[in-house]
Amino acid sequence: MSSEKSNGSLETSFQNTIAVVEFGHPASNSFPRTLLDQLTTEINSLSRNENISVIILKSQGERTFCSGASFDELLQVQDEEQGTEFFSGFAHLINAMRNCNKLIIGRVQGRAVGGGVGIISACDYVFATPESAVKLSELAIGIGPFVIEPAVSRKIGKAAMTEMTLSAHEWKSAEWALQHKLYSEIHSSDKLDEAVENFAKRLSSYNPEALFQMKKIIWEGTEQWESILFERAAITGKLVLSDFSRNALLQFKK
Repeated sequence: MSSEKSNGSLETSFQNTIAVVEFGHPASNSFPRTLLDQLTTEINSLSRNENISVIILKSQGERTFCSGASFDELLQVQDEEQGTEFFSGFAHLINAMRNCNKLIIGRVQGRAVGGGVGIISACDYVFATPESAVKLSELAIGIGPFVIEPAVSRKIGKAAMTEMTLSAHEWKSAEWALQHKLYSEIHSSDKLDEAVENFAKRLSSYNPEALFQMKKIIWEGTEQWESILFERAAITGKLVLSDFSRNALLQFKK
C-alpha cells in the first residue's frame, strides 16, 4: 500500500515473505499524528498477514532516520486532552511493534531524535550507519521521553537511558549506540542495504512458527506497557502546555 499526503508518506513493498515499510516526511522524517496512525495500522495489518514473516522498517532520505514528533502539531495542542491524544500515537505504535507477530528489522541511515529513538528501540534487530547518531532532546523542550522510556530502557538499560535523557543537548554517536545495544550492527552507507537484505532473507528462511515464538519470548515482561505508555502520554500531554515548552518549541523552530 502507498499513502502520500502533505503530512508525510507511507509505502509498503513486498519481497517474497519480507515486507518493507518506508515512511517519510519533509520535516526530517518527523511524525504528525496522522502518519503515526498510518504506520501503526500498517504494522497491525502486517502482523495478521500469514504470507509475511519479517518486516523491514526504514525511512526516506539519507541524513535523518526520524526526528520524532511534529513540532508544528505540538504547538497546536490546546489542552491536556489533545496533548494526551497526540502522545498516545507513539504509545500505540510502540505497542503495535512489540505485539507484532513478525520480527521487525530497523534500517537506520541517519540521525534519530526523541520518538525516533523510541521507534528504533521497538525494533527487534537494527542496522545503522556511522552517521546514525542519536539524541533524547525532550528535557530541552520542557517535556521528557516518558512514553518511549520503557522501550529505550529495555534496549540500552536504565543507566544509559538516564545518561541520554539528562544530556538532552548532546548527540550520542552511532558507536555509542552500538556499544549500548541500541544498534545490532553498523555498516557503511553503501553497504547498509546489502546487509539488511541479506539478514532479512536469512531470517525469513527460518521456520515461521519458530520466529513467532521467538518474538513472544523477546518481548516477555512488557505486558504492562498496554497501560503505562498511555499514563506516560498523559504526563507529557500536560507538560507540553507549559510556557517553558511553548517558548522552547518556538526557539527550536527558528
